[in-house]
Amino acid sequence: MRLIIVGTGGMAAAHAQKFGEIDGVDIVGATDLDSGRLKEFCDRFNIEHRFASLDKAIIWGKFQAAANVTPDHVHYGTTMALLKAGKHVFCEKPLATDFEKAQEMTDTARQKGLVGMVNLSYRDVPHIHVVRAMIEGGKIGVVKHVEASYLQSWLVSNAWGQWDTESQWLWRLSKEHGSNGVLGDVGIHILDFISFGIGQDIASFDCRLKTFSKAEGDRIGEYKLDANDSFAMTLEFGNGAIGGVHASRWATGHLNELRLRVHGDKGALEVVHQPDKTVLRGCLGEDVHQAKWHDIDVELGHSNYRSFVKAVGRGKQMEPSFEQGARLQRVLDLCLVADNEGRRQTV
Repeated sequence: MRLIIVGTGGMAAAHAQKFGEIDGVDIVGATDLDSGRLKEFCDRFNIEHRFASLDKAIIWGKFQAAANVTPDHVHYGTTMALLKAGKHVFCEKPLATDFEKAQEMTDTARQKGLVGMVNLSYRDVPHIHVVRAMIEGGKIGVVKHVEASYLQSWLVSNAWGQWDTESQWLWRLSKEHGSNGVLGDVGIHILDFISFGIGQDIASFDCRLKTFSKAEGDRIGEYKLDANDSFAMTLEFGNGAIGGVHASRWATGHLNELRLRVHGDKGALEVVHQPDKTVLRGCLGEDVHQAKWHDIDVELGHSNYRSFVKAVGRGKQMEPSFEQGARLQRVLDLCLVADNEGRRQTV
């Protein structure tokens, strides 16, 4: 498969490394409006063809697929251009900044018979696949209650850098710079973690968003600090189970942690994912009566990048698809409505 990388900042290096490890994938080109960044990236990964714009890459056309690693608000325009040119697309999350655009992207890929996948990166945590398989296999019975969280602390910690002086963090706090806050940045991950993990779509929910004051006048330079920092939701799923989820950048003591706990009428499962380790525990069988939990061993193996390559090779859509990206974007859009109107939303 001949692949180009669209956008050479942020996650682009991870895409180049992951795709570069897959047999049969040839990264033949890259595009970026920043010529210096483009040259540095292509030199680092030995990429021959370098384009100052996506239009020029499409005119050249000697590729089958693209990894779209542009900023969030550019995903729609760049992906649509690639799809119209007949190229398969592996797009960073979120698929788009609103549901209407995400659905148009989904419909276009389907109509043209192209593979469209979203890099919901926590699908690569193998433990969540084990959770789903165990639930589908009846190991915990009928799911009744779900708890989940995504906790970060970069607004109170310098472990990832200085948020108040570095543009890579400041833009995430500003609506004017294309941010949908913690809801759009990590909310999409934890909502996918939940719905994929338990094998149920979200049916209805309510949501509360919160933006805390972080600087005098809520502004630092060109950045107006108005994007949400924390959210809390209560959810009902398609099978009638209920639960809660929350996320924050103010979670002191947690660098980057996803947690999911699923309670069924015959047992329970919990997965905790952190940068340096992931743990899956279960309360199963007779241990339910004494509330005893035990670690569950998990084999490594899943990769969104490899799934995309397989999907293109087979000409068959795989998950996480554009359809899932659009479904999640609808929930995110309705979260804004729920917070603004103070009433429950039905998906």
